[in-house]
Amino acid sequence: MKLKQNIEKFELYILSLWLLFVLITILTINIPICFGEKCSFIGWSDLIRKNIAPTICISLIITGIFLFIRFNYRVSGSKTLPMRIVEIEDTNYEHLTFLATYIIPLISIDLSDSRYLLVLTIVLITIGIIYVKTDKFYANPTLAILGYRLYKVTLKTRTDTRKDVIVITRDRLSNSDKIRTIDLDEKVCFGRVV
Repeated sequence: MKLKQNIEKFELYILSLWLLFVLITILTINIPICFGEKCSFIGWSDLIRKNIAPTICISLIITGIFLFIRFNYRVSGSKTLPMRIVEIEDTNYEHLTFLATYIIPLISIDLSDSRYLLVLTIVLITIGIIYVKTDKFYANPTLAILGYRLYKVTLKTRTDTRKDVIVITRDRLSNSDKIRTIDLDEKVCFGRVV
């Protein structure tokens, strides 16, 4: 169960880097363009060899699309009884923190040198491990772009109270709303207003 949760958290982390992969692709793609009679296609192997970083990023962008579809499928149903929000705090700034702290500085790395590509890969894996272990996987700018919001709430049922729960939702939440949740972790869930 814990391994499955960690894999799902890492999937959300990969999805959070989608914008970085798009920016790296734009910055590094090298497609030779020639107009004239003596122009010819350089071949797929040469094209891929000249575009290793963009090829990897494009494959990760496509992977991110599938991970988003999987995320949407996972959160499409709800398995809990409705819970009432008794305290709420908007935490959408977490998306911007991730964007400003990690994505923007990483696009300034010189990606034409293979050593820097290796360093970038090690840094991204390290950040991913930290995000999974510290449960910050929900700070996801891609989900923000796709219309998801973050709230820190206290939820109450007739018999239980859950404090400081991070709710990822497409709805605008407010005090006394009733929501159904799907747990992504002990303190992070997806929620829908009932």
